[in-house]
Amino acid sequence: MRFALLSRLPYRRVLAWQELLQGALGGADVLVGPPHGDPDPAERAAVEVLFVADAAPGSFAGWPGLRFVQSLWAGVDGLLADPSLPQDLPLARMKDPAFADEMAESVVTHVLSLHRQLHRYRAQAALRIWQPLPQPRAAERVVGVLGMGEMGARAASALQRLGFVVLGWSRSGRSVPGVEAYAGPDGLAAMLPRVEILVNLLPLTEATRGILDRTRLALLPPGACLVNLGRGGHLVTADLLAALDEGRLDHAVLDVFDVEPLPGDDPLWEHGAVSVLPHVAAVTDPRTAAPIAAANARRFLEGHEPDGLVRRELGY
Repeated sequence: MRFALLSRLPYRRVLAWQELLQGALGGADVLVGPPHGDPDPAERAAVEVLFVADAAPGSFAGWPGLRFVQSLWAGVDGLLADPSLPQDLPLARMKDPAFADEMAESVVTHVLSLHRQLHRYRAQAALRIWQPLPQPRAAERVVGVLGMGEMGARAASALQRLGFVVLGWSRSGRSVPGVEAYAGPDGLAAMLPRVEILVNLLPLTEATRGILDRTRLALLPPGACLVNLGRGGHLVTADLLAALDEGRLDHAVLDVFDVEPLPGDDPLWEHGAVSVLPHVAAVTDPRTAAPIAAANARRFLEGHEPDGLVRRELGY
């Protein structure tokens, strides 16, 4: 027995993941660990690979033979924050092209909605106002993308094909055809004053936590909009609300939050310049992700470097 699955998802969904993983592993058994299963000590000792989807904190204790962890989600900030995960244990994040395509679709949807000023027309409609607004062309609109990994690169390329002027920022300054690349703190400071619609797709690390704060939001031009599809920890919410209330920013689309579900008394719900979404920009599909996770586990067990290996020394 070499595989196990840890997840707090509803039991029905955990069983679906288990079935798909076992099929992708050629029929190999995949144990289900807590909270839905309770393998005995001998079974736990034989497990070398854990597949993880929203595991409870402390879940990595008690697996003495563990050699590799494969996240079934693209983000691993929660796993890295778990003290029960050994620092020297190889961890890989999910890299599913279908997930990246879905995220790019969400980015395009929100950018086009802001570009075509649907938030303003909704506000007018609530007041029974019939008033066409001046509409710039896509080629006259500058969109900035924070994070140029697989998801960011696909989103930036999709926006560029629609005719937007697209700027991309990353730690490394990754180059994407048709996208102007920026890197590092100086690059971010140089890029933000040009950006009318800012899209965040960064991973959450100690270096990126709070990156969307008062100082950086103030660098955006008056009337700019924000789309945060990364993590709630990237955004200093009080600074965003101040910028919106002062009229420096026009609108924010928020799909991720520090606390999820967003509490019912949170002021974001009723703020007229904020669109709240329930973390739905992209959802991992087990049908495409399970074969990728299984292949990555086999790659590791065969002595090869897994795809999506997290480089802790680089922050992700």
